[in-house]
Amino acid sequence: MEVREENMEHALESVTPDRKKAVIKASIFVAFIVIAIYVVKFTPVKDYLTAKTLGNFLDSAGLWAPLVFILVYAAGICLFLPGTLLTGLGAAIFGAYWGFVYVWLGAMLGASGAFWIGRTLGRDFAASLIGDKLKKYDDAIERNGFATTLYLRLVYFPFTAMNFGMGLTKVRFWDYFFGTGLGIIVGTFIFTFFIGTLKDVWASGNWGELLSFKVFFSVGLFVFSLFIPKIIKKIKPEE
Repeated sequence: MEVREENMEHALESVTPDRKKAVIKASIFVAFIVIAIYVVKFTPVKDYLTAKTLGNFLDSAGLWAPLVFILVYAAGICLFLPGTLLTGLGAAIFGAYWGFVYVWLGAMLGASGAFWIGRTLGRDFAASLIGDKLKKYDDAIERNGFATTLYLRLVYFPFTAMNFGMGLTKVRFWDYFFGTGLGIIVGTFIFTFFIGTLKDVWASGNWGELLSFKVFFSVGLFVFSLFIPKIIKKIKPEE
């Protein structure tokens, strides 16, 4: 009996430091989220999130403007800025095609950064809370990380929440990375093409172009994108 008690004490002593470390990191993670939301909601940062203001700022960057935008986009994702807002700004500033390229790169960098934050600060604590029932789902995500990530991206699962949330699971980073990269291409292109096309018409002042094939095509793509989640959900059970 005494031997058993001693073994239990030794086990508790070995576990406690890890548990404390996990709690400390989780506290930092929560503090980061609170501070990020506060910065976006209650500081002048939000005043820069217009096409005109951000465009003027990027103009001052000269040739480095695309890189600066990509970094701004990535930081915005980590600070819980809406991805649709940042994507719209990218399309409005750079146009339909280059806007798509820079937005996709910024989204990938931001998604990777948010995943890394979640994995580094929150994974240990999340793992300690997972019971036997949830563990099987965690293991399944690890085995099918690419497919799971791709599916969730295609059905437009909230972008920022998923970035941090997937970091709390056992999914491998490269499964998450490639699943995200492929999963956001369609939606990103459709949205940037739509906004970029309208921006070009606005800039030209030729409102007759609103009846052009390009505009109708962009509107059609945008409307189609709204049905992608339903299409994916109907196809999935049949696989």
